[in-house]
Amino acid sequence: MQPDEVIEKFRNTGALLEGHFILSSGLHSAVYLQCAIALRSPVVAAEFGAAIAEHFRAGQIETVAAPAIGGLIIGYEVARHLGADFVWTERANGKMILRRGFTLGEDESVLVIEDVITTGGSTRETIAALREAGARIIGAASIIDRSGGRADLGVPRVSLATLDVPAVEAVNCEACQRGEAATKPGSRSTKQIV
Repeated sequence: MQPDEVIEKFRNTGALLEGHFILSSGLHSAVYLQCAIALRSPVVAAEFGAAIAEHFRAGQIETVAAPAIGGLIIGYEVARHLGADFVWTERANGKMILRRGFTLGEDESVLVIEDVITTGGSTRETIAALREAGARIIGAASIIDRSGGRADLGVPRVSLATLDVPAVEAVNCEACQRGEAATKPGSRSTKQIV
């Protein structure tokens, strides 16, 4: 799957939004990628999952892991295409951890999957939690890398499409300076901030 095909699927599903947004990282951006909208189609989710799985040898990955909630659907699809197990991390008291009885074997080979990487914070936290559980991280992947390739995860990674979309602190946000209200879409909030 080519990067322009990925972006076109986001456009066609209404998952590529333009405006004034506050990302989960707290940064502001004029572009928001609402993966939940793109992934609500099982066909699109399967296509993205297969495309990511192509980058990794079958059998090399024992388990695929993803941070909840954004990485759940795509993580599951990648695991399905690789014939691997699937687990996820969640935040508890501000820390990303394995819950729900998930355990990993010592030196278990794990691939970390995320829907969109902006700063890489959630993915790095997931990697730390998995290493604490004894896993060996093979790499990381995402549908979209909106950092322009700059996010450092400390492991090899791939993305189906890379965008260089500015994400800035609120004090440097031109839309904020113009007095435009910001929307915080996504899993943590959907409110409009004035």
